[in-house]
Amino acid sequence: MSRRFTPKVVTANDLIEGDAVWLSADDRWVRQMCEAELIEDAERAEARLKLAEGQGDIVVGAYLADAQAGENGPEPTHFRETFRTRGPSNYAHGKQVEAA
Repeated sequence: MSRRFTPKVVTANDLIEGDAVWLSADDRWVRQMCEAELIEDAERAEARLKLAEGQGDIVVGAYLADAQAGENGPEPTHFRETFRTRGPSNYAHGKQVEAA
């Protein structure tokens, strides 16, 4: 018996800046997970991932990450994705500076 599909988002790292990005429903790479497309269908998830993998001039390391619907959009369900939403951890820059 196959596992039931759980909602996903497509995520990757920006090729130039390196920070985490997510694919939106209108094919833009956004820097906030809450702006990403929450995908609830396995076939659509695979198609969206394939689109992302074809954008090697923009992003690297695209993959499907588990997510859930939140008040303001998709939210992470795993600590790794929560960590990625916060930006680089070595010193304050990127999303960390913007949040301050």
